Amino acid sequence: MRILMFSKMLGGKSISEAGDIIARLGFDGVDLTVRPGGHVLPENVSRDLPRAVEILNSKGLSVPMLTTAITSADDPYAEEILAVAADLDARWIKLGYWTYREFGTIKSQIDDLKRELDRLEKLARRYGVCLNLHIHSGFYMTADPFLLYWLLEGRDPQDMGAYIDPGHMFVEGGYGVWKMGIDILSDYINLVAVKDFGWFQETDPKTGRKVWKRKVVPLEEGMVKWEEVFKCLKEIGFDNIISVHSEYEGFTVEEIIEQTEKDLKYLREVIDNVWRE
Repeated sequence: MRILMFSKMLGGKSISEAGDIIARLGFDGVDLTVRPGGHVLPENVSRDLPRAVEILNSKGLSVPMLTTAITSADDPYAEEILAVAADLDARWIKLGYWTYREFGTIKSQIDDLKRELDRLEKLARRYGVCLNLHIHSGFYMTADPFLLYWLLEGRDPQDMGAYIDPGHMFVEGGYGVWKMGIDILSDYINLVAVKDFGWFQETDPKTGRKVWKRKVVPLEEGMVKWEEVFKCLKEIGFDNIISVHSEYEGFTVEEIIEQTEKDLKYLREVIDNVWRE
């Protein structure tokens, strides 16, 4: 397994500065953002991505994975991103998101999305990359692992697969659905995102009522049962990429770096413990 740092939270740093931080923390590589507002802008991918990878490689970091906003084969820079990624051996690609529109539309949305995924899958085969759908809680078409399985069923996981995110899975199904989700997606899991959540009660400023909100918390403090998650991953033979998402709201960059160091230490301990059993 390779453990990468998702570059999003170092978006205010240059590629070189971010690389120095990520290397110092002890990561194997970088999950690099190639999307609007990312470290590499889609319109500049042919010029900037090779240089970014060169800089990160010079610091001892691999770049096997890119996070994009691609949701259609017709997106203006979709083919260019995949072609450049293939040339650089960054074959693991995270796609963007499709939002659930409104009640009563989900069946038609599923049909439309399946057709779009068919077209994206053909692009993946053409360029020799693997496109992955990320589980994200909330009103997204990939929020539910069973719906994600429905979207992926029958596809080749080397062309298109699942990017599971146990944190988001626990938000949507923290009692047992997360485990059933890993089970049903087992043949398609290519990537794993690592972050954790807690539920917190707050007062709604508009209504004055108490409401529950999810919030990213340190790995040792959240809902995710990480040892159980990795036992499941070990059982299905997972041995690919883990991307650590230090998406801490209200943290300074220095605080993010400090917490990420603690998270990475904890994550490695969990993995080592599980794989020693």
